[in-house]
Amino acid sequence: MARHLSRADRAIVRLADGTVKQQNLLTGTEVWTVPGRGHRPLSLPPAVRTPIDHGADGHHCAFCSGRYLDTPPEKSRLVRDADGSWRELTGLSADALSETTAEFRRIPNLFEIVSYNYWHLNHGHMPSEAARRRMAEYLASSAGYDHIMSVVRARMLASGTTPEEFDAISETKKLQAANGFFSGGHDLIVARRHFVDGATDTSQVAGSGSLTPEEHYQYTAYTARTMEDLYHLDPAVRYVAAFQNWLKPAGASFDHLHKQLVAIDDLAVQTEAELDRLRSQPDIYDIIFKVGATRKLVIAQNEHAVAFAGFGHRFPGIAVWPLHAPCNPWEVGQEQMRAISDLLHAAHAATGASVPCNEEWYHRPPAVATPMRWRILLKWRISTLAGFEGGTRIYLNTIDPWKVVERTVPRLLELRDRGMIAPMRIGEECKVSPSMLHE
Repeated sequence: MARHLSRADRAIVRLADGTVKQQNLLTGTEVWTVPGRGHRPLSLPPAVRTPIDHGADGHHCAFCSGRYLDTPPEKSRLVRDADGSWRELTGLSADALSETTAEFRRIPNLFEIVSYNYWHLNHGHMPSEAARRRMAEYLASSAGYDHIMSVVRARMLASGTTPEEFDAISETKKLQAANGFFSGGHDLIVARRHFVDGATDTSQVAGSGSLTPEEHYQYTAYTARTMEDLYHLDPAVRYVAAFQNWLKPAGASFDHLHKQLVAIDDLAVQTEAELDRLRSQPDIYDIIFKVGATRKLVIAQNEHAVAFAGFGHRFPGIAVWPLHAPCNPWEVGQEQMRAISDLLHAAHAATGASVPCNEEWYHRPPAVATPMRWRILLKWRISTLAGFEGGTRIYLNTIDPWKVVERTVPRLLELRDRGMIAPMRIGEECKVSPSMLHE
């Protein structure tokens, strides 16, 4: 890319032959889209579609509502009452898990990225008094004791322990292995549905776009509260990564909707690069907004957020940017959170549940004063990085940002007409300027 171009011009430029070159203004990542490579379908090739065995409803995978005891003890759940109101329940015993149906559950990840032992051995982390009390109360019932022992056994056997070796382990050590269920730093937010309501075959899995706008708002706000809570896990926590992997090509273990939140003791490389750029160029977000507005990359907008076609990313996708003063996910009010969630939900709905994707949250670490802005990126995982990317660090993105707009806007208009997404301005109806970041 020509270095005489301004930073804004380098963000996205179309060459004479149709090649589109992009540069991520926050990280410097170089991305090319070359003609003729972007006409492939986004969706996965059709899998073998088999009729759903509705006799197995609630038991299709370990995250389903009939298998609450297959996962570690939940930390909390959201339930919806008959009048439509929502409640968050905490501290449920094993005996009470089936008394309500969880629309969303917060549970520890059985196979953590950063384990309880990591925090304990490297930082001296110990369960809080509340965590100890919760564990003792859970173990007090025979159902709770059996549940914990069952999950500990499943994890150890999956890690290579034989049944005979497990039987030989003392009860004390087995219970110690359960500490992470109550004081660990890798949580999941799991949705209720495995398939969409009324599904007839196994291809009809329920993704984020399958939720109603209200359900998606509850899901998003619940994630933000969980993030804040994990920052209080231990003084050594410096960052909490929040993300969603959808379908196996995007890294999902189950085709069952869930988000992940992982506390780590360092700043992400991505975060450090952005902070460095922001400190050297405080107006960088204004430039990004100007590029999005002037290059016709705006997809949707409401009072508190804007959705752009992402540029300078290794994969095509949609970026949702909250407006107004910089804030973190757990700091926004209900109205603003709903607006952010509505655009993110619409992006998922327009993308479709058959497209593998990652949802990634970027935010300011609480210990950092630099005003980094929270935003959410939905990446379509429709290509595979290979030797060219590895050898050049130039990434081939098969769909340029303008094609993302062309694919997404008509679908959003259709969904809005059908009442399947929240009210919002779409495409050419949008009016965006950098001043919105400061109002």
